[in-house]
Amino acid sequence: MQSVDFTTLTAACAELRTQWLPARIEQVYQRDRYTIALALRTLDRRGWLTLCWHPQAARICLGDAPPRTPDTFTFSDQLRHQLNGYALMAINAIAPWERVIDLQFAKRPGDPLQWHLYVEVMGKYSNIILTEASDRIVTVAHQVTANQSSVRTVETGKFYELPPILTGNLPNLNETQQRWQERVSLIPGGIQRQLLNSYRGLSPTVARSLIQAANLEPEQTTDTLSDTDWQKLFGCWQEWLQMLEKDDFKPGWTKDGYTVLGWGTIQNVESVQILLNSYYTAQLERETFQQLHHQLTQKIGNFLQKLRLKADTFQKRLQQSKEANSYRQQADLLMANLHQWKPGMKVITLEDFETGKPIEIALNPEKNGVQNAQAFYKQHQKLKRAKGAVEPLLQEVQSEIEYLEQVEASLKQLDGYTNPEDLRTLEEIREELIAQNYLETSQQRTRNTDSDSEPLRYKTPSGFQLWVGRNNRQNDLLTFRTAGDYDIWLHGQEIAGSHVLLRLEPGSVPDEADLQFAADFAAYFSQARGSEQVPVVYTKPKYVYKPKGAKPGMVIYKHETILWGYPHKVKLYLMTHE
Repeated sequence: MQSVDFTTLTAACAELRTQWLPARIEQVYQRDRYTIALALRTLDRRGWLTLCWHPQAARICLGDAPPRTPDTFTFSDQLRHQLNGYALMAINAIAPWERVIDLQFAKRPGDPLQWHLYVEVMGKYSNIILTEASDRIVTVAHQVTANQSSVRTVETGKFYELPPILTGNLPNLNETQQRWQERVSLIPGGIQRQLLNSYRGLSPTVARSLIQAANLEPEQTTDTLSDTDWQKLFGCWQEWLQMLEKDDFKPGWTKDGYTVLGWGTIQNVESVQILLNSYYTAQLERETFQQLHHQLTQKIGNFLQKLRLKADTFQKRLQQSKEANSYRQQADLLMANLHQWKPGMKVITLEDFETGKPIEIALNPEKNGVQNAQAFYKQHQKLKRAKGAVEPLLQEVQSEIEYLEQVEASLKQLDGYTNPEDLRTLEEIREELIAQNYLETSQQRTRNTDSDSEPLRYKTPSGFQLWVGRNNRQNDLLTFRTAGDYDIWLHGQEIAGSHVLLRLEPGSVPDEADLQFAADFAAYFSQARGSEQVPVVYTKPKYVYKPKGAKPGMVIYKHETILWGYPHKVKLYLMTHE
């Protein structure tokens, strides 16, 4: 993930100063453990200023409005108490080439400053600190005690101290090319590395952009550069410093991330605020998606492993119960032939009543014939009772396995993050597992979005809509809320997977190609995605039912017709229609 460097921070603050000062603080909301949002109100606009101290995504920029879920964080409560109603008067850098911004607040424009909110954008050391006008710390996002750092502490009640100054020369627009070149080439090495070692305030991203803008390679060594190369590189260096001096930035997307300098841009962006908000929102959602997906996949895998062991145990006990009649048969034979029993016998051979064939019966030599027969009768009754007790337990476990396999199939389909819809779909799966008591509420945060996820939508060869559920909530909504009388419902036959709905208008009749297209998608979005062909059932939605007490996404159906679906066709279709 690309970090906010000094150049990007300068560009973001320059825009904010131009468009958002002065502004009144109307609300403070903490989105998560690393992000605060301040509602700013000016004479002509309202927006949310994001202040983030995330180790990889620390930043300051305008962001989206927060969700409507309650804010329960202490830090935001303290900021709300102190800053609500105050005016944001200034956004200043605390020192040249340092990534620390001082947000200054007064009761109203023209009044003395009363609060400083220091935003330290410094990677894993990022922090947000509220101080009084005297710089005494009132509250801090992350307390740093003497046990945690011997260099600098950040604690409530103490006076704010600036972060340690970084070593290295400061870039200077007035520096000559000769002096600049001497510093960079003093020790032969890679150009990028030498630039970073020679000057502070320069990030790897900016250094790489400078070098590539001069048509050079970051790995080239300084001793291989010609005079022309040095001139081009110094020209780009000067251009960069002029952009910083004039606050003249060109935000845009690059093939590897973003830039505010215009070099290597593949698509321009309207403002630095939009650029930063879009990039870090997507990156953090991708990170959240990957963590949550891994966690849920592991949980489901563990549950299924335990349930399958339990099912195997129940099946073995049922298998044993099938031997109940043989124990009764042995007891009957023994009672009918007590005259053949002799004390101390360990085995007795008797003829079967029906076939006349000899049957060997193992005996307990310490018991007489009647006692051995009674033991066989008891074993018969015990196994007979076990069958009645185990069968419903096995059925319950198998139903639970089917449900979790359905969830597992949904997780496998969500194999990567492409847009916010993927994260919403995954968060709904987490909420469902909490509701079904597979996860504890205290260990999981509820979904923080105001909108529900949507099913995937495609078009058949004839132009009909094909909707595919991505989790059990969507599956139930498609089948029991969305589906109309003329639609067709599809699902892998006795295979965990998505509910698929072919949407039809009254009087419309799908072609064979449309049904095959829908069957292929039902096969692809199932647990049998890796198979060459998959049996798929289709029927009218009115013939699909949810059994009483069934878990989400679990249904039964009748009057079905079977088609063979081909998952590989869908894979080719998706590759060519991205």
